[in-house]
Amino acid sequence: MRKLIVSTWMTLDGVFDAESMGQWFNPYDSQARQDLIREGILSADAILFGRKTYEMLAPYWSSLKNNEMGIAAKLNSVQKYVVSTTLKEASWENSTIIRENIEEEIARLKQQPGNEIQVEGSGELVQSLTKAGLVDEYQLLVHPVIMGGGKRFFANGIQAGLQLTGTRRLDKGVLLLCYQPA
Repeated sequence: MRKLIVSTWMTLDGVFDAESMGQWFNPYDSQARQDLIREGILSADAILFGRKTYEMLAPYWSSLKNNEMGIAAKLNSVQKYVVSTTLKEASWENSTIIRENIEEEIARLKQQPGNEIQVEGSGELVQSLTKAGLVDEYQLLVHPVIMGGGKRFFANGIQAGLQLTGTRRLDKGVLLLCYQPA
């Protein structure tokens, strides 16, 4: 059985808005952070996306052909699932759209043999997966900045008890916090 791992980057106050990453993500770059992100992606044998994250990442990564950043080849070759009722086509290599019976389909994917299934970003999808009890672990890469506004990863109304299972301090005050449902 595969674990479903939520992997996201955010600010201390939970902002994960891609449009403001220049303010909260880029200034905290380090080799340790790059290595951690690369290791996480390389350890997955499937990636699950919401439509918005998929549409943001697919054009960029699918255009890279020389294993840029040590992960382009993996991102292009790994099995990808995008949850969407509106996406017409998923042209990024090895992509499958999940349109119906989403909870059942993801539970079925978890039952298959293999390594972990990662959810990258995809806040709205994570809300649904959390409510359905399908998330096995949250890996939150927290950056030491408070934005005070922006798109938050955990929306109002979501509740989940979590148990801290691991921490790692990276350069520039960035923390990896690992949680499992309590």
